[in-house]
Amino acid sequence: MEKQITKSNETEWKPLIEEGVKTDGVYVKVLRSDENTKRSPTILLKFEPGASYPNHNHPAGEEAFILEGEIRFGPDQLNAGDYLYTSPGKTHSVFSRTGCTLLLVIPEEVEILK
Repeated sequence: MEKQITKSNETEWKPLIEEGVKTDGVYVKVLRSDENTKRSPTILLKFEPGASYPNHNHPAGEEAFILEGEIRFGPDQLNAGDYLYTSPGKTHSVFSRTGCTLLLVIPEEVEILK
């Protein structure tokens, strides 16, 4: 792929659905899809107030940029304008008390920890 333009303001938020994972109140907009891996490594996520995502591992790391609101990645509180790099093999859960929109780059699928 040489270039891809995604006009996120023209796309609808869709509920994040992952089999066996509680994702109530979490919505996604896909910015880039990888046809080889059949997954989306670059996404926007929106958390409604009180929404969470369970404890998980990032086999290839993660980058997050908070566009608006606030969110907690494990013990780390992040606000609009903050950036987080999670190194490969690190784990955390995610929770937003008041709601949040963030840009995520996730090179490989996360692994949910039970």
